[in-house]
Amino acid sequence: MDALDILKYGHLTVVSTVKGLPEDQWETPNVCGWWSSKNIIAHLASFELVLVEILSTFIEDVPAPTLKKFGESPQGFNDESVAERQHLTPAETWAKYEKTQARAMELMAEIPVEVRRQKGQLPWYGLEYDLEDFVVYTFYGHKREHMAQINVFLDLLTSKNQ
Repeated sequence: MDALDILKYGHLTVVSTVKGLPEDQWETPNVCGWWSSKNIIAHLASFELVLVEILSTFIEDVPAPTLKKFGESPQGFNDESVAERQHLTPAETWAKYEKTQARAMELMAEIPVEVRRQKGQLPWYGLEYDLEDFVVYTFYGHKREHMAQINVFLDLLTSKNQ
């Protein structure tokens, strides 16, 4: 398992899913709860920001306010982060996701592989896990889950149009 590959393939899952999403359907609600596909991408963009902050702490001692907010109230974080991006167009939302995802890839590449694979680097996640475990379970799986929801939505659109 390699963290860069995990991030790359998680991102490719998102890209391949949203390329099939008609432009006029990005803001249709109820794809995931009350969230639209745009809201899901906004949510993933905020998760990418959490990852950027986590990875940044491996490189230098920097504050991580988004991570702190996420840790204090995951559900509140989700709702607030989507609400903060509500005014954005789908294209702007996508651009924010892509920019933050690219930054996460850059930062991950700066962290030596042996550091990524050292257990206990994220004690708040669990001493038995390493950074690559965290990325697989928290980011790759998370993207797959939400892309499955968008794919179900796309299937429903297709069946309605037949």
